[in-house]
Amino acid sequence: MKILVVNAGSSSLKYQLFDMERGLMLCKGNCERIGMDGMITHKCPGREDFHATPAFPDHRAAIGYVLGLLTDRELGSIGSVAEIAAVGHRFAHGGERLRASSVLGADEIAYLESIVPINPLHGPPAISGFKACKEVMPDIPHVGVVDTSYYSGLEPHAYIYPIPYELYEKDRIRRYGFHGTSHRYVAGKAAELLGDPSAKIITCHLGNGSSITATMNGKAVDTSMGFTPQDGVPMGTRSGALDPTVVTYLMKKEGLTAEETEKLINGRSGLLGVSGVSSDCRDVREAAAKGNERAALAMKILVHHVKKIIGSFYAELNGADALVFTAGIGENDRELRKEVCADMTALGIAIDEEVNAACPRGETAELTAKGAAVRTFVIPTNEEYMIALDTLRLAAQNK
Repeated sequence: MKILVVNAGSSSLKYQLFDMERGLMLCKGNCERIGMDGMITHKCPGREDFHATPAFPDHRAAIGYVLGLLTDRELGSIGSVAEIAAVGHRFAHGGERLRASSVLGADEIAYLESIVPINPLHGPPAISGFKACKEVMPDIPHVGVVDTSYYSGLEPHAYIYPIPYELYEKDRIRRYGFHGTSHRYVAGKAAELLGDPSAKIITCHLGNGSSITATMNGKAVDTSMGFTPQDGVPMGTRSGALDPTVVTYLMKKEGLTAEETEKLINGRSGLLGVSGVSSDCRDVREAAAKGNERAALAMKILVHHVKKIIGSFYAELNGADALVFTAGIGENDRELRKEVCADMTALGIAIDEEVNAACPRGETAELTAKGAAVRTFVIPTNEEYMIALDTLRLAAQNK
């Protein structure tokens, strides 16, 4: 069965085509600058990458172009669109109603549209991407896989904020959590490596956006992101956890509007805000190595907050069997992994520094030092394949 996975952004459309019977990714690519001049990168294993600059006035034009590539005799991997059995769509936010992956119909889309006010950045483009794909491929199942669904089983004490309860009842202000598809994938892989589906696992998805999740018995227990992806550890441009009074103080002292304040803490903070160099961890680390004190401080702040959350989740789980690093920084920044795991022996966490330094990029590796009680892994995330698996399961049920 061939499954197409689509991840639509405001001006982009990422895609991957999977042959689920063989467990293979057949093609992947990214349409960019939709609504502008347009460009696409299309890749198939074993072939030269294809680049083009077609006009993409909207997402429908982009998906039409993608389907043309997928069925192209030289560039594609299937003979016709009819070989695609289902489409999986990534949604960042499912609110309180979409608590699991589901086949998308009119009711589900209407609900996703109703929660756009709490998901203004990611909601509209994902809905547009779905509608474009549904229009072009109307007769096959379209499945929504929602990042927040991994946290639908959190206990109320873990997701209710200590503000007037009626704000939760009226406005659904609560901890939702994000990056759930990634955490679900790597936690599952870690449980397989441990041979224990009930294992206590702390997963660190560290990239331009970062979050940490505690999992036990295959279910999320807590996570660092909250009502929005702004909460938790510092990120590329996001402040992460912040005394809420800082927001009101800035608005009063600097005369900022709500929108200006949101842009400050969401787009001008984090690594960029402290370092003054870049939101990219690689650039910040390079600047720190050259003696830039603010860049070095930015990296220390990031490590400090990651360690704090790992420690709090260790306490919450009453121990841990595994610590996992994933995503762009977690998979590739050897120094950050070393710094985070330093001086954690009281929690049973220690890594072999030689193994960590030689850890191959893009591969699963165990870093655990001899005698350490908690096993530490690098596990490359694969959110698209996780989406494809859910889509395969629901499409089979929908026959």
